[in-house]
Amino acid sequence: MHRLTDEYEALRKSVEEFSRQVVAPVIADYYERCAFPYDIVAQMGRMGLFGLPIPEEHGGMGGDYFALCLALEELARVDSSVAITLEAAVSLGAMPVHRFGTAAQKAEWLPRLTSGETLGAFGLTEPGGGSDVPGGMRTTAALDGGEWVINGSKAFITNSGTDITGFVAVAAITGRREKTDGSGRVTPEISTVIVPSGTPGFTVSKKYSKVGWSASDTRELSFTDCRVPEANLLGERGRGYAQFLQTLDEGRVAIAALSVGLAQGCVDECLRYVGERRAFGQEIGRYQAIQFKVADMEVRTHTARLAYYHAAEKMLAGEPFKKEAAIAKLVSSNAAMDNARDATQIFGGYGFMNEYPVGRFYRDAKILEIGEGTSEVQRMLIARQLGLPA
Repeated sequence: MHRLTDEYEALRKSVEEFSRQVVAPVIADYYERCAFPYDIVAQMGRMGLFGLPIPEEHGGMGGDYFALCLALEELARVDSSVAITLEAAVSLGAMPVHRFGTAAQKAEWLPRLTSGETLGAFGLTEPGGGSDVPGGMRTTAALDGGEWVINGSKAFITNSGTDITGFVAVAAITGRREKTDGSGRVTPEISTVIVPSGTPGFTVSKKYSKVGWSASDTRELSFTDCRVPEANLLGERGRGYAQFLQTLDEGRVAIAALSVGLAQGCVDECLRYVGERRAFGQEIGRYQAIQFKVADMEVRTHTARLAYYHAAEKMLAGEPFKKEAAIAKLVSSNAAMDNARDATQIFGGYGFMNEYPVGRFYRDAKILEIGEGTSEVQRMLIARQLGLPA
């Protein structure tokens, strides 16, 4: 998959043009106002980007996950807020419904999700949980009279409070189970329940004030005796966490693609800038110190792209790809952070100004080493896949 097919290249080119012509001229204003770009999202919906990996029978484009990754990379070359809005809407919103939903749930939600008319969100992380999802989970969902009664809270949930958010799929403890290893230990039974926006007892807090991704929607959620029908269970009862881990493996490939886009955007901006900026009588691109720094940025980007291409190739072939996804996410997020730092250094004082894209890239890069599994978690996963003891 190192050479794109004509179909993939056509998609990549169309998203590249959209990013340059539609997103780039206006996104800085959205970013500074911390405003959600509804008009950009609507145009992305009309392009079919929200339905790229979803079958046509459900309103999607009938493509695959690699197509989504290509779109994310091109969007992130210009802006990560727009890219993460698409990534979360598809990988965390639409894909769980596609993978695990009932026929009725798919019919109700997928046509709206794939068109971009509605956004879905996934509520997993909790304020005191962090990476310890099973051990740190406190949100509960109990059956009562044919309804799930949900109590608890979630933190850092993307796309959860926009005007077009349709639901949040909430991971919650639905019971306790004794482990089958004979230890007698009891573990939480985690399931996922769809909670439509506006459901009584479901409260969406105001947007976080964030370091980066300022034009994306991220909020804390709370549930107080929130009731939804028993039929809103998404997937099998007790399989919620396992289902999310499958979703997360795919999502890590997508975040790797987004990270590569940011890293490439840093290279793009530096190549332009070093040909214009003059110091000590000549263009700064003539100085070897600058050339070496830009060369290192390109090496990181190229290597990270190959890593996510490889992970995507194994995923599409139906082969195990957990290790490759973790490697891609780790390498790509490191590349994004390193390139953003070097780009800011090359731009000097201008790199510290929000009017220049590299300043925005610098603010956006750090979360890539945290979201959808920290760098430490990726190293842990790689070690486990190599057979090292837990």
